[in-house]
Amino acid sequence: MLSTPIDPSTADHSLAPGAVLLRRGESTDQVLHVDQGRVMLGIWEQGVMQHHLGVVQGPFWLEAASGLLGLPHAVDAVAETEVRAHVVPVAEFCSHVERLPEPSKSLLLDLARAQRQQTEVAVSRLAKDADARCAEWLLRHAEPDAQMGGGLAVTLRQSKRTIAAQLGIAPETLSRMFKQLRERELISGRGRVLQLINPDAMRQLAQA
Repeated sequence: MLSTPIDPSTADHSLAPGAVLLRRGESTDQVLHVDQGRVMLGIWEQGVMQHHLGVVQGPFWLEAASGLLGLPHAVDAVAETEVRAHVVPVAEFCSHVERLPEPSKSLLLDLARAQRQQTEVAVSRLAKDADARCAEWLLRHAEPDAQMGGGLAVTLRQSKRTIAAQLGIAPETLSRMFKQLRERELISGRGRVLQLINPDAMRQLAQA
């Protein structure tokens, strides 16, 4: 939203990879500016980024729209690399915005509201549709399998990490989904070839 910290003298923080910078649903009286480093955004559960929304690279105001609008954080933010950051009180941040010319302030608030709305929609879809996206991916990559008498199978030609990134989830989450699909008798097989046991049920899941 802005390109540099409001007050360069604000205390500098150094955070190790894996440090949780923001928690979804929590309110704060501070705004965080990432000076250097990469930060993952998404849904963080049980010590893992279960659903990935994206990665931001400093310099970057982290979730500043939430502070500007007086709302709780919309996403979890976790340091992917070592991060250097400044903390600015929300009151100081908003005071700086208030001093902007009226057209600039109005535009900034409109952008903050639009960004917040888009983030909430994206987080909602990540949380609710991961199973459906996984089923859709399997169906899209399925091919006839002679060993199943005309059934369908998927050959995993990419790493699980790459597939998970395409689906916006963590590799651990993808492995867990495959396990759940096996338990529901929708797929079978291990390694790089997965058979689709019940394609009709898989299509219903993909449309959920």
